[in-house]
Amino acid sequence: MAKRKPPSLAEFLDRFPDDGACETYLAARRWPDGFVCPACGGVKGWKLDRDRETWECAACGRQTSVTAGTVMHRSKIALHRWFLAAHLMATHSNGISALQLQAQLGLGSYKTAWLMCHKLRRAMVDPDRDPLGGIVEIDETSIVCRTKDEPVAGGQGRSSIGKILVVGAVELLEDGRPGRARLARIPDFQAVTLHRFVGQSVERGSTVVSDGLQAYRGLRDVEHERRVVGGMAAHILMPWIHRVFSNFKRWALGTLHGLRKQHVDRYLNEFVFRWNRRAHRRAAFDTLLGLATRLPHASYRNFVERTV
Repeated sequence: MAKRKPPSLAEFLDRFPDDGACETYLAARRWPDGFVCPACGGVKGWKLDRDRETWECAACGRQTSVTAGTVMHRSKIALHRWFLAAHLMATHSNGISALQLQAQLGLGSYKTAWLMCHKLRRAMVDPDRDPLGGIVEIDETSIVCRTKDEPVAGGQGRSSIGKILVVGAVELLEDGRPGRARLARIPDFQAVTLHRFVGQSVERGSTVVSDGLQAYRGLRDVEHERRVVGGMAAHILMPWIHRVFSNFKRWALGTLHGLRKQHVDRYLNEFVFRWNRRAHRRAAFDTLLGLATRLPHASYRNFVERTV
């Protein structure tokens, strides 16, 4: 059990006491078998005397720092602060807001903390992740949101006015406990939308358990078990997907104080990242940093203009 718990803050700071330790870690993650030039693939080079570990390729002369092409690309924030931010976001059971991160890292700007959070959230999706399998509970929900042009209370029933529509899935383990989850924002609750989500998230041959919503009829490549709610509470028939929704909404309201539509995809990814690693939080930091070294650079404008 101790191996599953995340390291304490003191343990983490002992592991990464300064930027040098962070650079050594990044170099080992990026080039486990030695330096490889990202431009020509050359494997011979030499380290330059720079503030941040930088290599020059012997073949083409390109200079590459350990942070080039990562979420830390061109950042002036010290690496040990970036690492601490990743540790807090990956392992904190209740998540952490940009305002809280600003205070924890001693940053002078909320904008800087906000951008760090979103860059790390962007890395919280493994493009090679396996689909859910076995028995998979699927349902939909809505989260109240508001812009200046939308009513405070939102629409009624399944109306999307003033709401973020979300579909979710959670696989069940052999002992009945919940396994991994998926959450996605959707434009509506129509069949084509929900069928697409199932096709992208659930392994063929699995059993999908849904409520009585007609839109789930005709699912392909999976077994489909419909549980008509009727007078019984939905969370009784499908307890785990409703537990996922409940935890997400509590985090969104309690830690983030509400969501805006333009950034909700990254918040969903962050929640799923931590949910899927809740039993192995000790490895969550290494997983996040590994993913963060494989992403192209994104600037503040990219996030504001929703191009990433």
